Amino acid sequence: MTAKEILNILQRDIHSTVFATVDEKGLPQTCVIDVMLTDENGLYFLTAQGKSFYDRLTRQLFVAVSGMKGSGTLSTIAISVRGAVRSIGKERLNEIFEQNPYMADIYPTEKSRSALEVFQLYKGEGEYFDLSQLPPCRQSFSFGGETIHETGYRINTEKCIACQGCQSVCPQHCISKTIPREIDRSHCIHCGNCFRICPVKAVEKLN
Repeated sequence: MTAKEILNILQRDIHSTVFATVDEKGLPQTCVIDVMLTDENGLYFLTAQGKSFYDRLTRQLFVAVSGMKGSGTLSTIAISVRGAVRSIGKERLNEIFEQNPYMADIYPTEKSRSALEVFQLYKGEGEYFDLSQLPPCRQSFSFGGETIHETGYRINTEKCIACQGCQSVCPQHCISKTIPREIDRSHCIHCGNCFRICPVKAVEKLN
């Protein structure tokens, strides 16, 4: 899927997400924020200027966002995004209220909406993780010119001795039978079993 398609799922199907910011002491804080709009330029949300979230947001101009849907663990689709944000003021505020009509029940008048400010997460990277299928599907994505920083594990093919140790402990069988071994990172659940068992340290952790 494209980044835009994944962000559309976050906005349309999940909508209420957890935003993580950092307070003035450098400690993490979370709150639930609705994703109001998405497009090819990122995602959009809003908050009132009197909220503590607004203070944390404008101090750092960086957030991490997580959301999930599903009736249980094995029906879950989770999306995480982190990146840079900026205020766009009242721009797109009317569009947000048109596409999210419940907002008019919270802020019913133009005067009551004067405290609202729209923010855009315009540059970031993230991950789509689908546990509703086995093996799970994992996809990294980025937008706004951000680089994808891959996580998980890979096998250094020059060090691999084809001992099959990693294969024996992989819970989702995402390590190839070919020699040298390879990890299919689109199905890897990052358990680290292969990393711990490899006798020659051919399995490397990606940071």
